[in-house]
Amino acid sequence: MDKSFITTAFTFEGCTITKNLGVVRGIIVRSRNIFANIGAGFQTLVGGDITLYTELCEKTRADAFDLMVQHAEEVGANAIIGMRYDANEISAGVTEVLAYGTAVVVERRT
Repeated sequence: MDKSFITTAFTFEGCTITKNLGVVRGIIVRSRNIFANIGAGFQTLVGGDITLYTELCEKTRADAFDLMVQHAEEVGANAIIGMRYDANEISAGVTEVLAYGTAVVVERRT
């Protein structure tokens, strides 16, 4: 799937949605490891961006996104509209990240 056909909007300029294939999602559950917690603890003493957590969050969102795209391709979509992320803490240090949207088939207007 062309990543330019994934949007938070509900339409694509110059395209017609020809088929709605329903909700697709990618879910990842991650925990912080003890070494990252120690390193992040040191970073909090200095202040600023806590890069260890930033990298963990970016990787987790990217993995959830990739799973959502895979799910959309499996159902025959060539685009995803209304794409969103959600995150919930399941327990201390364990977080669920969900990427979701509506899988559709789009065709360019001529």
